Order: sequence, then C-alpha cells, then structure tokens
Amino acid sequence: MQLILASTSPYRKSLLEKFRIPFSCHAPHTDESQLEGETADMLVSRLARAKAESVANMLTEPGLVIGSDQVASLDGEIIGKPLNHDVAVEQLSRASGRLVRFYTGLCLFNSESKTCQLQIETFDVQFRQLSAEQIEAYLQKEQPYQCAGSFMSEGLGICLFERLSGRDPNSLVGLPLIALTEMLQQAGIDPLCIGD
Repeated sequence: MQLILASTSPYRKSLLEKFRIPFSCHAPHTDESQLEGETADMLVSRLARAKAESVANMLTEPGLVIGSDQVASLDGEIIGKPLNHDVAVEQLSRASGRLVRFYTGLCLFNSESKTCQLQIETFDVQFRQLSAEQIEAYLQKEQPYQCAGSFMSEGLGICLFERLSGRDPNSLVGLPLIALTEMLQQAGIDPLCIGD
C-alpha cells in the first residue's frame, strides 16, 4: 500500500525521509482556521485528520495517508505561524523567559478501510531570556515566518532555548516519528524491516 504525506512542508518531508520508505507528498485542501472555543489539542487533532482525509479522497489506489498539524500555546492562547517579521518579533518577545507548549496532531488514515489512528504529542520549550537585539538577529538570519512559534529548532533556533522536554524532539519540527512508527507498525509496516 502506498504511503502519502499530506503536506508540502520541506521539514516534514525531511523527517519522513529518515524512515527510508518510499512515499509521495500531496498538498491537502484544508481550511486551517481555528473554530470558536476550540482548544489547541482539539484544533491539531481535527486538522491532522482533515488533512489526511483530504488527500485520501484524491487517491485512485489504496494508501496510508499521514496528516499532521502543529500549534504552540502560551498561557492557554494558541500561537500559530507568524507569517511576517512584526508578528515573529511579538511572538518571541512574549515567549522570552517563558514556557511554550507545542501540540502536534498526527493521523494515519487508511483510504481503503476508512479508518484512522490519531494521536496528539506535546512538547515543552523553555525559552531563554532574550534581548530585542537577539530576537532581531535571529529573525534576520533564519526568517522562520512559516513556523509555529517563530523559530526552527533544527537550525539556529536551538540557541533560543534553555530547556526542551518531551517524548520526541521530531514533534517540535512537525512530525512525531516515534508515534508514527507505532502507527505504521499497527498498520503492518515496520520501518526497520523495509525501505532502501
């Protein structure tokens, strides 16, 4: 059965390549707007499934579709992708010296049986006390405007942190590979025994 990543994110694609399993990437057609009263965990759970189902509905042959979505939360308020410099400055200034929790929803959808496995991974990031100069220098160098929380932990963004805490550091980049391994094994695919 073909494996499809319901994302065009180069970061998620790079993470899935670690498994050395052939897969394709397809863009999901999903409205990612937060619904009224929707919490961070509810949002990422709904969107991960919606992305996977959106791509599954496009398939002409059976496949396993991976959907993932991520948001950050500070004081219970959802922090999304900044999309521009000013919002990124605001996000990092608010996060300075504080704990930000990341929620990553993961769905593995079987287009043949119409069943899905769904899980939410959390990951905590304790930010250093950051000066305005440090924030500006970081944003100029990495421009993480398409990343929830305004940083890329796989790059220079690691310098923003004092401590990381969670089960899978890959979830911080947007695709929890430990949880995905478990889901794939349950679907009959063991990344250790196939690929290459």
